[in-house]
Amino acid sequence: MSADERRRMIVQSVLPLLVEHGAGVTSAQIARAAGIGEGTVFRVFKDKDELFATCFAEALKPDQVLDAIAVIDLDQPLDERLIEAAGALSAHLQRMGALMAAMHGTGGRLEHRHGPDGRGDRRKESMSAMRDAMVELFEPEKDRLRLPAAQSAALFLSLLFSGRIRFGETGDEPTTMELVDVFLNGALGTV
Repeated sequence: MSADERRRMIVQSVLPLLVEHGAGVTSAQIARAAGIGEGTVFRVFKDKDELFATCFAEALKPDQVLDAIAVIDLDQPLDERLIEAAGALSAHLQRMGALMAAMHGTGGRLEHRHGPDGRGDRRKESMSAMRDAMVELFEPEKDRLRLPAAQSAALFLSLLFSGRIRFGETGDEPTTMELVDVFLNGALGTV
């Protein structure tokens, strides 16, 4: 196995551990999950901080959500396309939230601005990729949209992401269908 393949395998093994244990995950747990010796972990990563930064960079990658959005049937009505996309985007946010909560709760540092390879702001790159994918869902209706597809996609993502903030146990949280309906039809009912 090449060094890059081993790194990827370790990262995939460690991500669920980080959600479960946060920064408190032990080297022994990491090695056991990856099916390798503890020494092998630190031949591939200089320390846990580098491993955690690589895991966080991997978790930020929107690959899963982009794949899910890419297979949405563009012949469906726009509301159905947006509901499907919202499901994939919400799952991505939940995975990210679980990782951040576990790391923060255990005092772990989250490296998101500059990963171990020195690349720029991964969060912005991820959001940009998700917005670009969403633009494709709006394109079939571009002649009916009040705003360009790119602006519509950005607004939808803003509404979706802010709509996922929990308001306590009041039951006031909008469902995905309600969110899409208000986005497409406005907050005012017909008179």
